[in-house]
Amino acid sequence: MLRQRLTTALVLAPLIMLSVVLLPTPWFAAAMAVVIALGAWEWAGFIGLGGAAGRGAYAAFVIGVSLLLWFGMPRAWDVYVLGLATLWWLALAVLLSRTRRITPAPLTQPGLAPLGLMVLSVPWLALVHLHARPGDGPWIVLALLMLIWLADSAAFFAGRRWGGRKLAAVLSPGKTWAGVYGALAAAVAWGVLLALLLRLPMGKGLLLILICMITALLSVVGDLLESLLKRRRGLKDTGALLPGHGGILDRIDSTTAAAPAFVLGILWLQGVL
Repeated sequence: MLRQRLTTALVLAPLIMLSVVLLPTPWFAAAMAVVIALGAWEWAGFIGLGGAAGRGAYAAFVIGVSLLLWFGMPRAWDVYVLGLATLWWLALAVLLSRTRRITPAPLTQPGLAPLGLMVLSVPWLALVHLHARPGDGPWIVLALLMLIWLADSAAFFAGRRWGGRKLAAVLSPGKTWAGVYGALAAAVAWGVLLALLLRLPMGKGLLLILICMITALLSVVGDLLESLLKRRRGLKDTGALLPGHGGILDRIDSTTAAAPAFVLGILWLQGVL
């Protein structure tokens, strides 16, 4: 499994990095729309939509709302959408920390339909907004993705090496507090490197490190939410599209929670807030 994960990552990572850096924002937005459409297809399974027609309709709904957020809303409003999403993920972190028992999901869960917008459409908006920044937008998107990948890898290897107390045994038995500390250490190191590369003054550099730490922590929340939904449905993975990783949601779950908070932090850092 580890070999499959590494092989898939070695193929996907360069493609993603080149897409982020080389594609103009409209093409980047279209590429990300394909990703969230596939994620919406899988999310429809959590809702209880088993047929291709129902899943396709939900994927079209998510794409339609995403486009509405970008084309039908002033860019100044993005900060409010991202702020609401960040507060939602923080509140969800508290709720997930209190989960002691998982009950099987009913046949259908219509309430997950609007939540899918928070998990898929809003992160798409965050990434496109960040990519569209004049000058350094694509590179900041790449910095965000690198942060998530580094934090995820550090959490995996720190958890395997030191183990210890479980983070959320009911939701994800494999996750430990050692893994969280590893992710935070990676986030701090990455934040320091970015601050040096961007030549930020001390105050802004410390703020960037804090943003990276919060982003890393929220990336764990995205992973835990997906674990909860999969366990309620009795699923190991959301799909089989990515060998060693499962489905699209299995690969982007960390980004869905982390992206809004990171972009909100960057807007704060540059003085928009």
